[in-house]
Amino acid sequence: MKDMYVYIMTNQHNTTLYIGVTNNLVRRIWEHKNKIHKGFTAKYNLNKLVYYEHCEDELAAIAREKQLKLLRKQKKIDLVCGFNPNWVDLYDSLI
Repeated sequence: MKDMYVYIMTNQHNTTLYIGVTNNLVRRIWEHKNKIHKGFTAKYNLNKLVYYEHCEDELAAIAREKQLKLLRKQKKIDLVCGFNPNWVDLYDSLI
């Protein structure tokens, strides 16, 4: 069994959200911050980790990611606000 994480990234102004899944949260957020992969987060400068949750295994993490992606934007915002009301970058608290 692998520890897995579902996470939400945003930009400086908290206007665009990205939901992802990983087995190494610190490494993956570092990759986003350093634009290692030229994808959505690099294109829209999403480099702030504002939400994450631990999942017991890969299947649970993927199911949760899909569930979160289906939410309307306001529900995603509410989720972040409940976890991180000030929308601070949580990356430094991980390392």
